[in-house]
Amino acid sequence: MPKNTVLITGGAGFIGANYIPYFLEKHQDTKVVNVDKLTYAGNLKNLSEVQNHANYTFVEGDICNRELIEELFEQYDFKAVVHFAAESHVDNSIKNPDAFIQTNIFGTFNLLDVAKKSWMNGPNQVKEGFENCRFHHISTDEVYGTLGETGLFTEQTSYAPNSPYSASKASSDFIVRSYFHTYGMNVVTTNCSNNYGPKQHDEKLIPTIIRKAISGENIPIYGDGMNVRDWLYVLDHCKGIDLVLQNGKAGETYNIGGRNERNNVYIANTICEILDKKAPKTASYKTQITFVKDRPGHDFRYAIDASKIENELGWKAKENFESGILKTVEWYLEKYTNT
Repeated sequence: MPKNTVLITGGAGFIGANYIPYFLEKHQDTKVVNVDKLTYAGNLKNLSEVQNHANYTFVEGDICNRELIEELFEQYDFKAVVHFAAESHVDNSIKNPDAFIQTNIFGTFNLLDVAKKSWMNGPNQVKEGFENCRFHHISTDEVYGTLGETGLFTEQTSYAPNSPYSASKASSDFIVRSYFHTYGMNVVTTNCSNNYGPKQHDEKLIPTIIRKAISGENIPIYGDGMNVRDWLYVLDHCKGIDLVLQNGKAGETYNIGGRNERNNVYIANTICEILDKKAPKTASYKTQITFVKDRPGHDFRYAIDASKIENELGWKAKENFESGILKTVEWYLEKYTNT
């Protein structure tokens, strides 16, 4: 029998669907209940390798549905929550911000509040047997706003979100923080840089470049393509999340970044060079790169200083961008040529 049960929200999304198989393999005495609303961004095919796992249960549901969350806490007696569920595509938040406010802010509050009532009798009064229960909130570096040519985000960087998406994530971070300072609840937060790797939704930058390239379409790059992101291979992120869940200090925030700053033009060119070798055609895929009108409020640069998680918890990214992108292109090449 599993010793404990963990609630994972949004586990059919990109990062969650990489984390759940990793978690089940690493913690064989723990049961996972995955709650996912299965919006367009969630896909159960992402979890086909664990769907029949003895320690895995899937529940289709909305984290904004308090009754459902209360029932699940009662039924499964969760000892931890790993909260991935979020609306996360910036372009969508510009067109349709209300879904982001609902899921990212109200949904996070709902989960936190039900967990607090399940684990605590009152402020700083943890119920007997629930002393090690923990709520792990997964967030983003976008809450810090944008950087110029130099500098890095640290855990002390002031929040300055610039899109409805990042504003909703910043709000959820503050709600999580407040439950630590007001109630003494055992919470941790991780803010990550841009993830990439297998199972990412087709709408995101790297899958879009690969998909458009192999279908012979124009590869759209915003503005002049000089926007910089710090790229983190998804499995490296999963390892960092698990370290913080197990060993992080209550109330603390840990920034997880790959130390792999690359601009969008470099990314497009690198992917095209890999495709030129893996699936060559007459002309280089680079001829398909086109520049399109920039996104409103497009942050220029994000980059994370991951020293805290490296020094305190011993985390280190295994993949650099060049090794990770090769694995990623190979995975998508197989996906797109077999569908």
